[in-house]
Amino acid sequence: MELATLLFLGNLGGTEIFVIVFVILLFFGAKKLPELAKGLGKGIKEFKDATKDVKENIEKAANGDD
Repeated sequence: MELATLLFLGNLGGTEIFVIVFVILLFFGAKKLPELAKGLGKGIKEFKDATKDVKENIEKAANGDD
């Protein structure tokens, strides 16, 4: 899979991605970006854990395990 597909960016090219990153840097500043990235990473991890739990519960119910 391409990186753009994984990031749900579709057909954005390098220039568009650069402009987006530049605007984010201007808006938040360089000091805030690590904090934002850390928070985003934690949120994604929690979402993956929650979806994993839901999937396991559905599989348990389908198999009749109690």
